[in-house]
Amino acid sequence: MKPDIQSELIPRDDTLRLIGTLNAMKAKFSDCAQKWQLLDESGHVPTEPSFTELFQHATGAQDLSRDVLRLTAGFAASPHSTNRAGRATLAHLATASTMSAHAASHFAETAEAALGLPRSSSPTDQPYLSNRMVIDHATARAYVRRTSESLRDAAKELHSHLDFHRFFPAPSHRESPVPTPPRPSSRHR
Repeated sequence: MKPDIQSELIPRDDTLRLIGTLNAMKAKFSDCAQKWQLLDESGHVPTEPSFTELFQHATGAQDLSRDVLRLTAGFAASPHSTNRAGRATLAHLATASTMSAHAASHFAETAEAALGLPRSSSPTDQPYLSNRMVIDHATARAYVRRTSESLRDAAKELHSHLDFHRFFPAPSHRESPVPTPPRPSSRHR
């Protein structure tokens, strides 16, 4: 039995709407990866890093992660996730969900380390906490960038899927997708 290729298509309007959502989310993650900095202009850790500012990175990342998780859950529950393009898109969204969740936890660990810096009593604790803070923050930003890349890849997958729509034009409003059956003849024999 020949599969119905047209039934594999995600409706064009749904695809375009999802691409728009993915592009907007990708841009937010990309902007945050650039904006959320720990090091100063000279590339050094501030003498007294702000716990409040670093924790805002964590809460911002958590909010963005929640948005990605909701988008992923919504797409997974849709019938669109069962075709080839839908499964590939869902794989990218699942990766984005995982990456964004990791980013939030690493930003929280950065803030926790910043809070511990002034309380460190040992001379070796200060450099250790400072290094841990830099590594956690850099790791978190890397996860934010990877989330943005996964969202970009999901949008690319859907753009490729749109190419199939040109082979199957949607019927116009005047055209009926299914021909009407012929009327019985009014002549009797």
